[in-house]
This record gives sequence, structure tokens and C-alpha cells, in this order.
Amino acid sequence: MNLYKSVSLIMLFGAPLLCAAETWNNVSIVDVNCSTKVKDNPDVHTRKCALQCSKSGYGIVTADGSFLKFDAQGNEEAVAALKASHANDHLRATVTGDREGNTIKVKSLKL
Repeated sequence: MNLYKSVSLIMLFGAPLLCAAETWNNVSIVDVNCSTKVKDNPDVHTRKCALQCSKSGYGIVTADGSFLKFDAQGNEEAVAALKASHANDHLRATVTGDREGNTIKVKSLKL
């Protein structure tokens, strides 16, 4: 009986921690085409270029310089956010989602 209670408690309280989404704050949104070109200084990447290259998809440049691509939903949210933005460059955002390898399954994106 004690084993059953222990497993139940682990499932009840531990499972949400395993499924918790990650949040990346103040990260640069960059299209896939330009990700290697602007990796060292993503803030110079322009909104105009990002929208022109929308078919390649989007992602973020992390603090350590890694590039994480968005899933299809994240790409749609990135396009919408870029179209609504008036920023010319410094395309910084807060992204929440689940990381799977080098891809983020985006749950929310705020530019």
C-alpha cells in the first residue's frame, strides 16, 4: 500500500514538472535563411528581411548563440507578430514552448 501511495504522489506532483514548458526571454527572432549570417549579431537582422524570408521558417538565437527552429504554429505566430510590429530591427521576443531537440513547439510568442 505504501508503494502505491508513493507512486501516486510522484505521478501527481512529478508529472507536471516533466511536461513544463520552457520560456526564452528577450531572444532574437530570426528566419532560418539568415540564422547563420546574423548569428553573431542578430539585432541587426531587419523586420523587412525576416518577412521576405518567411517561407524558410523562424526560430530564436539563444544567449549561447544556438539557433532553435519553430514548429509550424510558431512560424505562424512569428509572421503575425512581425507583421504587427513597427520595429525595424532588434526583433526581441519572449517565447514559451516545449523543446524537442533543436525545435521549439511554440505555445506563445510575444514580440
